[in-house]
Amino acid sequence: MNVRQPLLGAVILTCSLASASLVLSQETEMNNAPVLSEPPEKTPESPESKQTGLAAFYHMTFQGRRTASGESFDHSELTAAHKTLPFGTLVRVINLHNKKSVIVRVNDRGPMQPDRVIDVTRRAAGLLGFLHQGMTRVALEILPLGTTNK
Repeated sequence: MNVRQPLLGAVILTCSLASASLVLSQETEMNNAPVLSEPPEKTPESPESKQTGLAAFYHMTFQGRRTASGESFDHSELTAAHKTLPFGTLVRVINLHNKKSVIVRVNDRGPMQPDRVIDVTRRAAGLLGFLHQGMTRVALEILPLGTTNK
């Protein structure tokens, strides 16, 4: 590449916990440099944004331990473990037995048991109404970027 060739443009990458990683587009500029584009945002209608399965909550022995994201685990927070969703993703968890719901933030990997889709904190399990059962059937809705869990 000729260093005297004019710069065609600048790309500014902004990183945040809640944003998905950038992907390379198949298209290229005139100089064959790859063009960066954001992955398509999941909409509530897309099948990737909804999941169903079993949920459980973390045992008390995990209190204070490091999560996969590096945060200290806290049972009083509204966080969760999911196998594949990016850290920082907000997920509405709906208890299918009583229709109670809560929004949690993914900050850990798991659950390790193959029959479960998510593990939540003790606080989230209480709000969902399944503390005494230990597990419940849930629906997950991945929320769009910019949603807050306040």
